[in-house]
Amino acid sequence: MPRIINPRSIAPPASHYAHGIVHSGRSRRLLVSGQVGITLDGTPAPDLAGQMELAWDNLEAVLREAGMAVQDLVKIVVYATVPGSVGLYRTIRDRRLGGHLVAATYVEVAALASPAYLVEIEGEAVCEDAELAFLDMPREAEIGATGGGGSHRAGPIGQE
Repeated sequence: MPRIINPRSIAPPASHYAHGIVHSGRSRRLLVSGQVGITLDGTPAPDLAGQMELAWDNLEAVLREAGMAVQDLVKIVVYATVPGSVGLYRTIRDRRLGGHLVAATYVEVAALASPAYLVEIEGEAVCEDAELAFLDMPREAEIGATGGGGSHRAGPIGQE
């Protein structure tokens, strides 16, 4: 089980997050690329709140595909292009995490990969369930990750 680290020798967290999370044990680790607030067809939500919700939906979809949930998150990093939106971010984050603490960073930036993107959320999750620690991912996930090429092998080593 991850252990929350909030040293008494430094200022407490400014909101509902942890300064650090210690993780140990037999586990799987998932690094989630920045998720933006777009629908399946690539359409961004029209406002920041909508994009934050969609970015969380997309982050949770990646977690589910890996057999994880928000309770497995240990760190998130949020980049927002709308100045002064930390309050909205905290409200949505706290609701989506349901009381679960993570190490969290919020950064306001000038721009993201597209001018239409207002927020991007990265995540890191750890699943400590020994039964799932070495879960074999479905072949589709591997193929999707490499675009069907790269180092993915369909059969035993040396066979294509």
